[in-house]
Amino acid sequence: MTDHTNADTLRTPIVAVLGHVDHGKTSLLDTIRGSAVSEGEAGAITQHIGATDIPLDTISGMAGELIDPTDFDLPGLLFIDTPGHHSFSTLRARGGALADIAVLVVDVNDGFQPQTEEAIDILRRTGTPFVVAANKVDTTPGWNPQDGQPIQKSLEAQSERAESMLNENLYEIIGQLSDAGFSADLYWRVQDFQKNIGVVPLSALTGEGVPDLLTVLMGLSQRFMKEEMAIDVRGPGEGTVLEVKDERGFGATIDTVVYDGVVRNGDRLVVGGQEEPIVTEIRALLQPRPLEEIRTEKEFEKVAEVGAAAGVKIAAPDLDRAMAGAPVRVVRDRPEVEVVEEVKAELAEIEVDTAEDGVVVKADTLGSLEAMANALREAEVPVLRAEVGDIAPRDIAVAETANQDEHKAILGFNVDLLANAEAELENADVKLFTNDVIYQLIEDYETFVEERQRAQQETVLDKVVRPARFRILPDHTFRQNDPAVVGVEVISGTLQNNRNVGTFEGNEFDRVGQLSGIQKQGDDVDEARAGERVSIAIDGPTVGRGIEEGDTLWTEVPEKHAKILEQELKEEITADEREALAAYLDTKRKRDPFWGK
Repeated sequence: MTDHTNADTLRTPIVAVLGHVDHGKTSLLDTIRGSAVSEGEAGAITQHIGATDIPLDTISGMAGELIDPTDFDLPGLLFIDTPGHHSFSTLRARGGALADIAVLVVDVNDGFQPQTEEAIDILRRTGTPFVVAANKVDTTPGWNPQDGQPIQKSLEAQSERAESMLNENLYEIIGQLSDAGFSADLYWRVQDFQKNIGVVPLSALTGEGVPDLLTVLMGLSQRFMKEEMAIDVRGPGEGTVLEVKDERGFGATIDTVVYDGVVRNGDRLVVGGQEEPIVTEIRALLQPRPLEEIRTEKEFEKVAEVGAAAGVKIAAPDLDRAMAGAPVRVVRDRPEVEVVEEVKAELAEIEVDTAEDGVVVKADTLGSLEAMANALREAEVPVLRAEVGDIAPRDIAVAETANQDEHKAILGFNVDLLANAEAELENADVKLFTNDVIYQLIEDYETFVEERQRAQQETVLDKVVRPARFRILPDHTFRQNDPAVVGVEVISGTLQNNRNVGTFEGNEFDRVGQLSGIQKQGDDVDEARAGERVSIAIDGPTVGRGIEEGDTLWTEVPEKHAKILEQELKEEITADEREALAAYLDTKRKRDPFWGK
């Protein structure tokens, strides 16, 4: 055990590794672990639940001359292996991010991808310091690998052509960081890491550049986080739930990262739950067995206590409603009510503002739920209900209660549809969207809404009377009445059959009759567009009485239709229809300024 007598002991900084799906996060962690193991220091590396602890001596062994261990007071680095993918980056600790520092892994050939952008967004929002690991340098054409070497040593062994190709890719990434609002450079050129982001070229496969990454992480932590790492080592433990898991023999357990104080077996514990904070008592603290003992039946061994920073599996009653991302607090010698209030307050910070009407949102952790809520707020999509967890039948029932059809939707970030909800979804008028990239999820939903609105507008447009202005041509009377048949030219708008038509006498509209047929070059048609000449049959008037050759006539647009055309469908109708509508409205409004408003 570490010596806990010193109150200002520094804890291990928590490092999160994030990046796009296949850019090499896992292999980078494996390399860091693996090279430490191959240094013959298997015993030094301790596997925690959901985390790997790498002590300073091991790091300095791997980094060689890059690190002088006497420069550091920090005990090492704790890498958290995040559940699945990048959702971890939204895990919280007391309102901030759980990780003290982050590594953003970017494939040097692939540059920024959707999840890279998303990770950057989260780092910016939480203010987490980070370095960029430009991975896969070994895939540069003509690369000559120097296993495990610091990157500058490795660069000396490359041809000019390989180096310049790599540089081109690196500068592309530096440019993309700059577009995202971060000033960045290759790490050895960075003078001030608080103002600039260091880019570390490396290969998780060959280990080149990994010593540099460890050096930069240690340096950053030592320089900028020493104060934050000073904790009350013996205080009541505080942590964050990484995952809720069922374990044989223990029931529901929580994989937790402890970032402050100590957690002991038997402690009373308060954990953020789906409805209320859960108050329970620790029955067992479980750590993975050391690497060399992994062959044994039981993969975990029980420990009496765990001090920050560490990953541990906590077994206790009633944890099945615990939430990933929720706070974990040991009560110890404080009033239990106070601790419950603390947890409530922290959960309230993440409360999503819900509306009377809106979509249902489900996410895998509290942090990603919060990130979803922020993104939806920016997209102006209202939320009816937001919760952590897989999609259950009750979510479908809630989504169905939405007033507007486009809100009858569930947006699931990184969650599954429970088996018992599948049939319900098929029978419900609810649309399900799932994705593990937040903005992709929102984009899919927005596209659905737009397509829906367009379809609705098209049906409305089919039913609406379109405006038209047309002129009776001289010498084109084919029949005087019952019905009158005349040749006309459409000046603007769309002339539709079966519409009432009339003339304006001053500002008064005077209906003269109804169209009962339109013929274009001898064929019956439903409508005629601006510029076309057609013959029309009008029931009602007689040519010479009521209408004359040379008269300008209008389609009569009902007031309700005029309002819809002007306020909702203006973008959907053609320019000449807009012109006919404007002229029609102007004339009508000279008499009644509020007509059609």
